[in-house]
Amino acid sequence: MSCLSLPELSVGVKTARFMPMPYHRIVAKFGTGLITSGTDHLDLQVMSSLVEQIARLHSKGKEIVIISSGAIASGREKLKKVPERKSTPFKQVLASVGQSHLIYTYEQLFSKYDINVAQALLTKEDLSDRSGYLNARNTLLALIELGIICIVNENDIVAIDEIEGLKFGDNDNLSAMVANLVDADLLALLTDIGGLYTADPRCNPQAQLIRRVEKIDAEVELMASNTASRQGIGGMATKIEAARLATCSGINVVIADGRETDILVRISQGEDVGTFFPAQVDKMESKKRWMLSGLASKGKVTVDKGAISAIKEHNKSLLPAGIMKAEGEFHRGDIVDILDEKGKHIGYGISNYSSSDLAIIGGKHSDKILSLLGYNYGDEVVHRNNMVVL
Repeated sequence: MSCLSLPELSVGVKTARFMPMPYHRIVAKFGTGLITSGTDHLDLQVMSSLVEQIARLHSKGKEIVIISSGAIASGREKLKKVPERKSTPFKQVLASVGQSHLIYTYEQLFSKYDINVAQALLTKEDLSDRSGYLNARNTLLALIELGIICIVNENDIVAIDEIEGLKFGDNDNLSAMVANLVDADLLALLTDIGGLYTADPRCNPQAQLIRRVEKIDAEVELMASNTASRQGIGGMATKIEAARLATCSGINVVIADGRETDILVRISQGEDVGTFFPAQVDKMESKKRWMLSGLASKGKVTVDKGAISAIKEHNKSLLPAGIMKAEGEFHRGDIVDILDEKGKHIGYGISNYSSSDLAIIGGKHSDKILSLLGYNYGDEVVHRNNMVVL
């Protein structure tokens, strides 16, 4: 029985979808159940299909970041002669062995299309720290700009359940965090089930696929809790958590069966597949709200007319040469107000340099940063990707 052949149902939702098309920057999450096909080893046929689709999208200029589970399953495959243990350290051993095998597999598959890949292992602590968040964001955006496919996973060697508060808990929530981190247009959660159903379709033949969820409420959460996952620690419930986080950040979300033919290509074109969760705010509004909320501005930077023109008219980054003065005490990774000479707000941004650094490099050319400070965090004081212009 195909999941997508089940009848549609509107549960406080609309069955018709009007999805923006096409999407340009996509974060695609591959669940363990998908890339192992429910077994204890990687399914190369499934992975090859997904990689081939990404290669096609890549050739058309689409920007893709992969969040891939499967490290522990991959490690179990490599250490199949080692007796299974239930302890956390052994799971970390499996993850350690499996992660390298997982990335090697992706590297081999993408090499057929002459596409380079990179690996990023993250923990919740990495993104909670100001500098860590900024470093991760800048690195991922730089990889995207270079056309390199980054494969992200949680760092299970460090992030264990016993370290309270430092674990994402599953790659669904990690994928939503990364989608927010890189300002994605779409988060595609690909799994081994066709989307959100009224019940688990593997147990209940009467279960119906929900095409569109306007708002994630208690009823939606209850349906999600009744649909489990065959592999991994995530299930439909964690996918709904991820969808809530992503849509509140201005990102559309689709949950779909990753085994469907050309599923990623079809999703990228806005085709009606799986379950669609529309963004609750536009990305600009979300970014403004984030910059003006919990991480309040820590200081002010006054810039000259040349910098204003570069920022507002040419979508350029803020360079030290354009800075007239910095006020307040702030650190690298803090949000600062960007003002013109008359004190009028022209924008907000995440500073790559502290206020004490700017006292030294303000008004100077970028090529002088290293000699003046003894270190260099980049040519830009505020990169255009980390800036909101009013």
